[in-house]
Amino acid sequence: MKKLKAIIIDDEKHVREGIMLLANWDQFGITDIYEAKDGEEAKSMILKHHPEIIFTDMNMPKIDGIDLLKWIHTSDFTSKTIVVSGYDDFNYMRNAIAYGSFDYILKPIEPEILNETLERAVNEWHKQETKRKSSVQNNKVMNEARSVYWDHLFTGLLDKAFISNDTKVKIHQEFKVDLTLTQQYTISLFSVRCLLSSVFKGDRDLAFFTVLNICNEITQINKSGVCFRNINKDDEVVVLLWKQDEIEKMNKKIKSALQQISKSNIIIAIGKTSQQLDMTYHTALQTMLTFDLLTTDKNELIKYQETSVGPLFHLLDYMEEIMWTLQSGRIEKLDKVLDGIFNKLKSDYCISYEQIMLWEDHFKILRKNWLKEYNVSKQISFYKGSNYWEKDGSFSYTKFISEKRKEFHELIEILDTAKYQKEKSSIQEIESYLRKNYDKDITLQEIADRFYLSREYISRRFKQEYHETVTNYLTAIRIEKAKELLNNPHLKVYEISFKVGYQNEKYFSKVFKKSVGLTPNEYRSQV
Repeated sequence: MKKLKAIIIDDEKHVREGIMLLANWDQFGITDIYEAKDGEEAKSMILKHHPEIIFTDMNMPKIDGIDLLKWIHTSDFTSKTIVVSGYDDFNYMRNAIAYGSFDYILKPIEPEILNETLERAVNEWHKQETKRKSSVQNNKVMNEARSVYWDHLFTGLLDKAFISNDTKVKIHQEFKVDLTLTQQYTISLFSVRCLLSSVFKGDRDLAFFTVLNICNEITQINKSGVCFRNINKDDEVVVLLWKQDEIEKMNKKIKSALQQISKSNIIIAIGKTSQQLDMTYHTALQTMLTFDLLTTDKNELIKYQETSVGPLFHLLDYMEEIMWTLQSGRIEKLDKVLDGIFNKLKSDYCISYEQIMLWEDHFKILRKNWLKEYNVSKQISFYKGSNYWEKDGSFSYTKFISEKRKEFHELIEILDTAKYQKEKSSIQEIESYLRKNYDKDITLQEIADRFYLSREYISRRFKQEYHETVTNYLTAIRIEKAKELLNNPHLKVYEISFKVGYQNEKYFSKVFKKSVGLTPNEYRSQV
C-alpha cells in the first residue's frame, strides 16, 4: 500500500503541534507530515510534495483558508482536505463544502473526532486512487456534507421553542421557503428500524440516505417542509412541516412511498400543531411511544390525542414471585408464573413502545441484581429478545412472549449453574475443613454453624459429592492418619488416639478394628 503524505496549515504553532501529536499517523500509513503557517507558504509546499491529506485553518493571514480551498479545488490535486476551524459558522462551512472540503471539524480538537475524520479521509482517498473524482463524485460529497450539516441544525431545533430569525434566513437560502411569517409547525416521526433488515441489509447510512431522499422529494414539491435524521437517536426520522393544510397529505404520501419499497407497515406518529417546536416534537414522541401496538390500524396515521396516558405494567412488582421460581431452578415453575404475568399485561395494559422499553429496563435491573446475588461477575453475552415483528411490520404479542420467555430461560440456567457451583464450592470447603481439623471433636452442628448451612443440606449434598456421610468420611481420614502414626514405634496407642481426634483409647481401637479388620497393635505388628 502506498505511503501517504500530509500537510498541516495553521498560523498558530500550538494548533499545528496539537494535530501533529494527536493524529495516529502510523496507523493510517502517513509517513511524511509537513507544516505551513499560512496559505501562501502552503501553496509552494503542496506543489512540491503533493500531500494526499491536507489540514487547513480558515482564518489565516495573507492567503486565508477559503482562498486556499478555491486554489486546491481548481488545481489538479487528488488530496483530501479537512478544514479545522475555531468558528462554528454556516458561511465557513458552506464555502468548505463548495470548494471540495472532505470534512469540517472544530477547535478545540478532540482526538477521537480528529482520528475518525482522518481515517475516513484516508479510506476515501484509497478508494478513489485508481479512479479520481469526477464532477458527479464532487457533487455527491457536497450533498452528503450538506445533509450532515442540516441534520445537525434541525436536530438542534427539537429542544427549542422557536426557530430563530438567523436560522430562518439559512433555511430560506437553502430551501427557498419564507418562514418569517409562519407561526405554526407540526412534527411527525417514524423509524427506519424495519427497513434496515428487510431492505438495506443493516446498512444504516444507506437506509437514511435513501429514505430522506424519498421523503424530501415529497415535502419539497410544494415547499411544505423538510425531513431529517435525528442525530441523537439510532433510527429516528423527523418530518417538520410548516404548511398546515398539507400535514395529513404529506404524511400519507411518505407512508405510501416507504411502504412500497419495504412491503411492510411504516408507523408515522404526528404531534400536536404548535408555534413551539419543542412542544410539537415531544407530543409526536409521546404519540409514538404510547399508541397501542395491538389495536392500531396499520393503514392509518397515528395522530396526537389530548388524552391521559394509562398506567404502565411494572415487572419489578413481581420480583419476589419470580425470584422464588428462579431459585427453584425449575423452568416449568417459571413458565407458570410468566404465563400469569403475560396474561395480566395483555388484559389490563396497553402494549406500547413505552411499555416494551419499561419491561426491558426492569428486566435488566432484575437480572443485574440476581446475578450479583449469585456472585456471577464474569462478562456474559446475553440473549436480547427483540424480534417482535411480523414480515409486514406489525407487532406480534406471541413473538414478544416468546422472546421474553427465552431471556428468562437463559437467566434461570445461568443462575442454576452458578448455584450449583456455589454449593459445590461450599461442600468442598467443608471437606477441606475436615482434613485440617480431624484431630478435633467435630460435630455436624458445628459444621452447619460455621458454614451457615443446615445439617440436612450438608448431609445430603456431601453424600452426593463424596458418596459418604460426613461421619464416615471423617472416620476414614482419622484411620488413614492413625495408620501413618502407628509406623512410629515410639508413640503409644493412646497418644495416637488423641492425635486423631478420639479421647477414648478403647473406642478408638474398636473403630480402628471395624475399619481395618485389625486392632491398632495387630496392625503395628504387621507393618
